[in-house]
Amino acid sequence: MTESEYAQQADAFFKRLDHALEAADIDYELAAGGILEMEFDDGSKIIVNRQTPMREIWVAAKSGGFHFHWQDGEWRDTRSGDELFAALERMASQQSGEKVSLA
Repeated sequence: MTESEYAQQADAFFKRLDHALEAADIDYELAAGGILEMEFDDGSKIIVNRQTPMREIWVAAKSGGFHFHWQDGEWRDTRSGDELFAALERMASQQSGEKVSLA
């Protein structure tokens, strides 16, 4: 994947995530440079950011740190193979204590 292709896919992901979080009514901030922080009632956060040199999207949550790379048309966890939006739903649900849908 070229840097240009990565930028295009990452931009599309963050745009989709921005809309999904608005619809899910989750407190979040999208900072310049592609860093998104979700904050939950207990003060915990999930941080999602671009890792351009690695051509990945990284996620930090209570459950750990995760790296996602573009594979077969989706962002996939480099260890488990989980799809990024499904993983974020699971992490957000765990941290908020209620079911979160980012569909």
